[in-house]
Amino acid sequence: MVLSGIKSKGMGMIKPLSIRWVEVIMGVCFALMWSSAFTSARIIVQNAPPLTISSLRFFIAGFIAVSIAFYLGQSFNLTLRQWRATTIFGVCQNALYLGLFFVGMQWIEASLATVLASVLPLLVGMCDHFIFKKKLRPLGVFGLIIGFTGVCLILEDRISNNVDIRGLTACFIGVCALTFATLSVREASSGGNIIMVIGIQMLIGGFVLAVTSLMFEEWKIDWSVKLILAFSYTLIIPGLIATWVWFKLVDKIGPTQASSFHFLNPVFGVIIAAVILNEELSMLDYVGVFIIAIGILAVQVSKPN
Repeated sequence: MVLSGIKSKGMGMIKPLSIRWVEVIMGVCFALMWSSAFTSARIIVQNAPPLTISSLRFFIAGFIAVSIAFYLGQSFNLTLRQWRATTIFGVCQNALYLGLFFVGMQWIEASLATVLASVLPLLVGMCDHFIFKKKLRPLGVFGLIIGFTGVCLILEDRISNNVDIRGLTACFIGVCALTFATLSVREASSGGNIIMVIGIQMLIGGFVLAVTSLMFEEWKIDWSVKLILAFSYTLIIPGLIATWVWFKLVDKIGPTQASSFHFLNPVFGVIIAAVILNEELSMLDYVGVFIIAIGILAVQVSKPN
C-alpha cells in the first residue's frame, strides 16, 4: 500500500514507499472479525433456522450497504465484468459458504468450523498456481504448507469418532465455494462502487437463501435478547465491516496473500469460542496456532513471481 513518497533531488521524481504493515493490520483485523462470526453463528442457529436467518441477515445488510452507497454517490452502473463477478461472489460466499456453514454449525462446534474454514488459503493458492499460472516463491509455498499443517493438527485434535459428518460435509463444500468467491473479488471491485458491489452481492445471496429456505425450512424464529444481540453483531461486524475490509485487502495484495489470513481463523475462532461458548482448548490447539502464525508470516513476506 503506497502511503507516501520521497522526492528525488534534481529529478523531481516521487519514489513510492510500500508499507506492508498496514496490509498486515488489515488482514489481522479482518481475521478477528471474521472468526468471531463462527461463535455468533453458533448462537444464532441454536435459536433459528439457518437458511432463513441467513437470508434475513443478507437482505438487511444488503439494503444498508446499498443505502450507504447511494448516499456516497455510488450507483448500480457496474461494468459487465463487475456484474458477473458480483453475482458469483454473492452466490458462492453468501449463499453457499456462509449458508452452508450456518447449516453445518447445527451439528459441529464453532471452533471446528473455524478450522475447516482455514483450508481456504491452500485452495486459493492452488487455484492461482494451476489455473491462473501465478506462481508463488518457495517461501510462499512453504508458508501455505506450514499453515495447512497447523490447521491439520488442530483439526485432528477436534475431530472425534462421533463427529457429525453432515456438519463436516456442509462446511467443506462451503469453503470450496468461498475459494471461487475469493478469486472473483478483484473483478467485482475493479470498476469502483465497492460499497454498492458489497450491497448487491449480499442481496443476491439473500435471495438465493430465501428461495432455498422456502423449500427446506419452516419460517419460525424464536426471538430472544441473546439471539437479537448475536444477529445484530453478525450483521454489522463480520457482515458489513469485515466484507469491506476483505474487498480492499484482496484488491491491494491479491487473493493468495489475502486468503492466507484465513489461517488465523483457528487462532481467533478457537479462543473466542472457548471464552464465549466454553469450548475446551488443548495443548495441540496452542501448538497449531504457533505453526499457523509461522505460515502466515512466510506467505506475507513472500511475493508472487
